[in-house]
Amino acid sequence: MAFQLEQVQYKDILKIDKLQIPEAKITCIIGESGSGKTTLLRLLNNLISPDEGSIFYKGRNIEDIDPIQLRREVVMLPQNPTVFSGSVKDNLLIGLEFAEKDKVRDDVLSEILRLAQLDKPLSTIASTLSGGEKQRLALARIMLLEPEVILLDEPTSALDEGTEERVIESVVEFAKGKTRTLIMVVHSKSIAQRFADVAVTIQGGGVVAEEGL
Repeated sequence: MAFQLEQVQYKDILKIDKLQIPEAKITCIIGESGSGKTTLLRLLNNLISPDEGSIFYKGRNIEDIDPIQLRREVVMLPQNPTVFSGSVKDNLLIGLEFAEKDKVRDDVLSEILRLAQLDKPLSTIASTLSGGEKQRLALARIMLLEPEVILLDEPTSALDEGTEERVIESVVEFAKGKTRTLIMVVHSKSIAQRFADVAVTIQGGGVVAEEGL
């Protein structure tokens, strides 16, 4: 298992008796707004800590793992990701710099943009991008890192339906091709049914359904 949660409670937002998230699979988390989906993602890479209970990552309690090491393996893309000043290329390279990884060639950067469905030159000034384009740039930055676990919080909320499906299909293929664990909060049950290996439904801060698809 990639993650195992036992008797986890966080404020009055989330209360999960037991949840297992498989390794190297696609897990979609669905539920109404305010049900605790984003809180769950933030718990998985220790951006916040539970008030009660335990979370295990590959069998180790995440409280026993160095937070920086954990967040290099378990990388989260929030709904409103940070876009740095400078060009698209600068934004891609800064992710590698933060992760202390070597720089890569421009053709590798262009390919990762293609995978993220962002058809922009590397020289494009990032601040001129639309909201949806900034989401895809941030997604490309994470894919470039090839982390063990990718956490996506509604990664396509600013996209039209057609672009949304292409982006999710691409990142799912990427995760499967690299044998990575992908955990996505999605707003659409149809997206979960199409792409997920496992769907977790959260309602009122608790898991009400957990099913393989």
